[in-house]
Amino acid sequence: MRKLLNTLYITHQEAYLSLDGENIVMLLDGKEAARLPLSNIESVVCMNYPGCSPALMGKCAEERIGLCFISPGGRFLARVTGQMKGNVFLRKQQMETFSDPERQTELIQNLITAKLKNTRNLLMRSRRDYPQTDTGGKLSRCIDLLTENQKKLLQEKEPEALRGIEGQSAKAYFDVFDSLFTQQKEDFSLSGRTKRPPLDLTNAMLSFLYTICTNDIASALECVGLDPYIGLFHTLRPGRASLACDIMEEFRALVERLVLTMVNLKIVQKSDFDKQVSGAVWLNDDGRKKVITAWQNKKNECVKHPFTKEKAPIGLFPYVQANLLAKYIRGEIETYPNLVWG
Repeated sequence: MRKLLNTLYITHQEAYLSLDGENIVMLLDGKEAARLPLSNIESVVCMNYPGCSPALMGKCAEERIGLCFISPGGRFLARVTGQMKGNVFLRKQQMETFSDPERQTELIQNLITAKLKNTRNLLMRSRRDYPQTDTGGKLSRCIDLLTENQKKLLQEKEPEALRGIEGQSAKAYFDVFDSLFTQQKEDFSLSGRTKRPPLDLTNAMLSFLYTICTNDIASALECVGLDPYIGLFHTLRPGRASLACDIMEEFRALVERLVLTMVNLKIVQKSDFDKQVSGAVWLNDDGRKKVITAWQNKKNECVKHPFTKEKAPIGLFPYVQANLLAKYIRGEIETYPNLVWG
């Protein structure tokens, strides 16, 4: 049981929630493990198997406390609501906010700036820890380009121009990405980003983890009542959670650091992949298990959130960001604080 930004997260998989007067009670093996007054809680996110009592569901609906159920793996299952079905007012505000050209430009500028900062921080950290990765000054030149492009973002107002800066930065970054490997360099060489399908081992891992993380973010957006399909930076497309893809830009460096760690520590090796006749490369069963295990371990790491200044498992960060975005859209905070990793 962890409380962040007036949202209560139940992360113990075997916890059962019940109601006692005006308190929410967490039970483990039938015994009370924790309790908290409902008076200052806006929403509850359950990531447990047993669920909660009908009495608690009714109380949350009556008090308009959001009650969401997420599988322990991070998949959105359901939201319990009272008489007012869904959060239509928040979604209306979301569409109005994202349709305002000035606010849209500001949000896209900040989103791409956060992505470039995270990318730059990753490169600088690698250069500091492993100076040999900067052979010929490749990393340094890319870092300089990212720094310059952050300044350019503030001068552009058109979404397409902003996308162009982001695209140039991403290409430069992936052109030097395989320089960051200190082990298995030949097996995990990367000539550029390939997506559908991935054409090498590194792209296969990146695509797999990007997809998992984007699904986590989509679940978080559903929990706070935002529509994950109505986005800002990524164009609308049937079946694509565009807003989840937008927020994913803030989490890419997290995924990329994990890929580098798994390769450099030889947690994942060439034998964990299968190459298809078409040229596509996919993780095999053993590879997927290794990557998922590493991802779950990463999500359990506790670090300080740069905005809330509270320590929390990384796995809760998508929910914190979704909550902050909802607060911005409702006008409770002046700006949406993008996630910048140290």
